[in-house]
Amino acid sequence: MSTENWKTSITKIGPGTIHVKGYNITDVMEKLTYAESVFLILKGELPSKAEAELMNAILVSSIDHGATPPSVLSTRTVMSAGNSLNAAVAGGVLSIGDTHGGAIEQSAKIMQEWAAKDGDVSKIASDLVDWLKENKIRMPGFGHRIHKIDPRTAKLFEIADKHGYSGRHIELCKAIRTALSEKTGRKLPISIDGGIAAVISDMGFDWRLGKGIFIISRVPGLIAHAFEEKTREKPMRKLGPLPFDYDGPDEREID
Repeated sequence: MSTENWKTSITKIGPGTIHVKGYNITDVMEKLTYAESVFLILKGELPSKAEAELMNAILVSSIDHGATPPSVLSTRTVMSAGNSLNAAVAGGVLSIGDTHGGAIEQSAKIMQEWAAKDGDVSKIASDLVDWLKENKIRMPGFGHRIHKIDPRTAKLFEIADKHGYSGRHIELCKAIRTALSEKTGRKLPISIDGGIAAVISDMGFDWRLGKGIFIISRVPGLIAHAFEEKTREKPMRKLGPLPFDYDGPDEREID
């Protein structure tokens, strides 16, 4: 067993002192917003004004999306079964996976890989859409089951434009939307997942933090749903799509 001390570059603590990424926590408490503090602890440096506003918009944009997402259904189901708030929220977080909450990191991975290529962004987007079609891959972060135009993405890009912050990844994201429309004939909106993927990529975040950023954003909403379920609904209530159809074996006996 190793006897070496653990190493961490995140927080330094001692008697009466706490420094996060080198900054005194009391100064952080007084001078930074929560969004700025999240940027600091994940990125290691203070955000610019544009990055601070964009990070705040990102965290607010995914705070909740109604009662139907798997994370919310999981949270309410666990709470309805008589568990604690932390267990219910944990259940919701555990249901966040590749198909729910995973599109940010999936989209950011593709954008970061393709944006690193030399050449015009429009040509790169066109080649990317061809590659997706050839490999039968759906571009994550585009299209939405409810919104024909995702208002959250429009606002996020509006904030970016206001600060002149539309970098190569945001440009590529918009070019992908155009290429998808031209090559598939479908006008797929950039979902908030795709918008966030582009923005955090321009901020320099590793794509593997995408799901984590979604979790940070969504947890307050899960807490609200858990509390509402506990205080407003009866235990063991029916949740999710009902009724259901059974399509298993007919009734049978063991010989």
